[in-house]
Amino acid sequence: MNKPLALAALCLLLGACASVPPPPAPQPQPIPAASAAPVPIAVAVTRHDYASDSLLATAWTQRAVEHDLVYTEIYRAAQAQLLTALNTPTWDALPKAAREGPATGLTPAVVLDIDETVLDNSPYQARLIKSGREYDDATWADWVRQASAEPLPGALEYTRFAAAHGITVLYVSNRVAELTAPTVANLRSAGFPLADDSVVYSLGMKVPGCTQTGSSKACRRRMIAKEYRVLEQVGDQVGDFIQPAANTPAGRAAAMKPYADWIGERWFVLPNPTYGSWQPALFGNDWSLSPAERHAREVEALRTQ
Repeated sequence: MNKPLALAALCLLLGACASVPPPPAPQPQPIPAASAAPVPIAVAVTRHDYASDSLLATAWTQRAVEHDLVYTEIYRAAQAQLLTALNTPTWDALPKAAREGPATGLTPAVVLDIDETVLDNSPYQARLIKSGREYDDATWADWVRQASAEPLPGALEYTRFAAAHGITVLYVSNRVAELTAPTVANLRSAGFPLADDSVVYSLGMKVPGCTQTGSSKACRRRMIAKEYRVLEQVGDQVGDFIQPAANTPAGRAAAMKPYADWIGERWFVLPNPTYGSWQPALFGNDWSLSPAERHAREVEALRTQ
């Protein structure tokens, strides 16, 4: 092909290429307005299992530095307040219903929950996710008996500071009494101060004159009130501080409202997005519902404005 013909062919080729429009850029899908009719739950939820609910919460707990920073921050705030509480004879951090007599003169103590407050059970949650299973008592008991849960950020420093200043550290847990021995072993191996085994108050302890209701810690708080002046409480659930009259979102908020001034002063609340009584409050506490039905109720509870 001679040079003029080659140039003509090249021009025709380039012109043909230039005439083909580029593919359109993908357009973002608009978010429905809050006033738009909601997508029916049966359509919106196509698949559900325990892992899909728990994955991001567990990943945040294990891998987000923000999790560790928040725990450290809360425990430091609690520690900074502790000596003021100790040196104020009338200071008491138990809810009014737990205290039958004056706290003045009683042994000073702090009360902490165990799971997701001082010990990290996220490896158990991760096992459930990877195996596609839900929580059950047998697998939980196996995990507890391993006594391998690690301390959460700030918890060791706080409890050791309390013990060094003559403050008894009490652990009030809803682990069942049969798991007390491995729980004590785990706390000790992790380095937490325990005056003796009796400072762990497990679910199922008999409290004279008090009828146990479900997993409520109210009876155990009343037992503690007879011997200790509680300076602070630390936990990750409303029930670690006070028992709501009803486990509904409104009931839980109402239980805490009279003690709003105590938050960050006497009561220190840690974040736990992986599980807790907040979750069944969203689906009427009805664990007989299938996972998909529970998930649908949780979706319905979300606010869009």
